[in-house]
Amino acid sequence: MQQSTDLLNLLHSIHRKSYPAYKSLKGAYQFGHYILSVDHVQGDPFASPSHISIHVSHKAAGFPEEYLQNPVAKITLCDYLTRQFEQQIDRFSFRAKGSGKSGLISVSHCGQEVLKRTACEITDKEITARFFIGFPANGRTINSIELEKILFEFLPVCMKNTFFYKNLNADRLREAVFLAEDQTFIREQLKLRSLAAFVADGSILPRESGVSSRPMKNSIPFRSPDSLRVSMELPHRGTITGMGIPQGITLIVGGGYHGKSTLLNALELGVYNHIPGDGREYVVTDSTALKLRSEDGRFIKDVDISLFINDLPDKKDTRCFSTEDASGSTSQAAGIIEGMEAGSRVFLLDEDTSATNFMVRDSFMQKVIAREKEPITPFLERAGDLYQKAEISTILVAGSSGAFFHIADTIIQMDSYRPIDITKKTKELCKNYPLEPSDAPAFIFPQSSRIMTSSTQTSPRPGRRTSDRPERLKIKTHGKDGFSIGHQEVDLRYIEQLVDTEQTACLGLLLKYAIEHLIDGKRTLPEITEYLIEELNRKGFAFLNNGTISCGYALPRSQEIYSCFNRFRR
Repeated sequence: MQQSTDLLNLLHSIHRKSYPAYKSLKGAYQFGHYILSVDHVQGDPFASPSHISIHVSHKAAGFPEEYLQNPVAKITLCDYLTRQFEQQIDRFSFRAKGSGKSGLISVSHCGQEVLKRTACEITDKEITARFFIGFPANGRTINSIELEKILFEFLPVCMKNTFFYKNLNADRLREAVFLAEDQTFIREQLKLRSLAAFVADGSILPRESGVSSRPMKNSIPFRSPDSLRVSMELPHRGTITGMGIPQGITLIVGGGYHGKSTLLNALELGVYNHIPGDGREYVVTDSTALKLRSEDGRFIKDVDISLFINDLPDKKDTRCFSTEDASGSTSQAAGIIEGMEAGSRVFLLDEDTSATNFMVRDSFMQKVIAREKEPITPFLERAGDLYQKAEISTILVAGSSGAFFHIADTIIQMDSYRPIDITKKTKELCKNYPLEPSDAPAFIFPQSSRIMTSSTQTSPRPGRRTSDRPERLKIKTHGKDGFSIGHQEVDLRYIEQLVDTEQTACLGLLLKYAIEHLIDGKRTLPEITEYLIEELNRKGFAFLNNGTISCGYALPRSQEIYSCFNRFRR
C-alpha cells in the first residue's frame, strides 16, 4: 500500500508533462482514515473523467452496527451518504482550473427514490464511495498543482463531512433509515392484508411540474374515503392511516384534471422507497407492480399472445408470435404476457395510453362486427380471469368507457384530488345498463418460451473482429430512454417505472453480460434473467465487469430487466 506522500511526489514529478503521464497515478494510497484509489485515468482532458474510489473501514467511519446489517438500512445509508457527498463536492467542482473537464468533481445525482447504486456500497469490512474527477491540464499538458488541490485540500474536507458518523446529523440519518424500514414494513403488510397498494392520509401526490419530481407546494393533501381506510402500526412512526386498495380490479375514474393520472403515477412509483419530504413517502405499491401501455412499432419475439389475439387473417400462430413492428393492441397484449412471465402481481393501466380496440369493444360494435371476425379478445373480458385464475390485480384509470364499471371490484372517483368510494352506488347503476353476455374463449395460461440468440455473423476478412463479437460491444446510454449496444438501439421510452439514467446504464451492462456469457441459443429468457438477478443479489454489481465497477449504475427491478431484454431484437 502506497502512502499519500508517494502520490504527492508522483504529482510533482509529472507536472507539465504530456497528459498520458497521469496514467502513472493509478493505484491505491493511504490517506489517514481512508484509502484513495485511482481506478481509471482518462485519456485526455476532454475525455470522460477519471474514476476514483474512496474506502473507509467501518471502525474509522463509526456508523451504528444496526445500519450495517439490515439490507434495507444499508441501501438507505448508502443513498444518504451519496446525497451528502454530492452536496459537499458541488462546492469544489471546477474550482481547480484547466482545459476540458479539468477540475470536475461529480458523483451520482439521486432523485426522490432510494436506489441501490454503485456510487456507494457497504461490504462487511468497509464503505466504498465511487465518483469522477476531471484531471486538470493546460491544453494537453498536465497541471498537477491543480490536481493536488483537489486530492489534498478539497477531498479531505468532503470526506470528513460525509463518511464519518460523528460529523453527520444523526437525527436526519436516523429519520431516513427509519422511514425506509417503515416503507418496507408497509410493503410486507400489503401481502398479509390482501392489498395491492396503500396511500397514506396526508400524502402530497401532485408533482412540482412535468419535469420535476419534487412535491407541489400548496397542493391538496390526500385523504382516504372512510370505506377504504386502513390503519397500520409501523415499527418507528407508530400508527398511520390511509387508503388501502384491495387486490382485484380497481377502477379510478373522474373528470379531467381531477387527479386520476396523478394517483396512478404515484402508485406506479410506489414500488420504490422514497426520501423524507417527498410527499409520497407512504405511497406504497406491491413491489412487482408493472405499468403497461401500448407501444406502436415495438419488437416482439416468441410471445404467446393467444390469450388476447387469435385467428389472424394470415393464419399466423399467436401462440409463438413475433413481429418487428407491432401494432398498439399487439404490443399491449405482449406486454401483459411478458409481465406475467416476469412475476408481476399487479398491472397498472391508463386508458389514455392504451390501445382502444385492445381494451374494450362496446355492444354496438359487437353486433356490427361478429366475434368470429374479430381476432382480439379485449382486456375487459380478461381482467377478471387474470385475477381469479392468475392472481394478478388490475388498477385502471378509465375516462371514456363505462363497461369497466361492471367488472370492477372497487371504484374510486377522484374529485379535485380527493378520492371518493363510489363502488356501491355505481354497482346499482350497472343494473340499468347490463353488459352483453361474454363468450370469450376459455382462459389458458400462456406458454411463452423465448430463446434469445446471439449473432452468428463472421468477419469478412481473417483476423478482423466484427462489431457483434463480445469484445467489441460498446454501450452508449441515451439518458433514461434507452441505450445502444453494438449497432443496435434498445428503446426503453415506454418503460415508465425506470426513474434514473443509471438504471438504464445498468440494463445495458446486464444485456452486454448476457450476450457475452449467457445467450447461447438454448437458454430461455427467464433462465437468463433469473441467473442475472441471483448473481446481482449474491455478488453485487462487480460480477458484470470482471470484478470492477465504477460510479454511474443503479439497480433496476427484475420487471425492468425483463422489459429491456424483451425489446432487444435477437
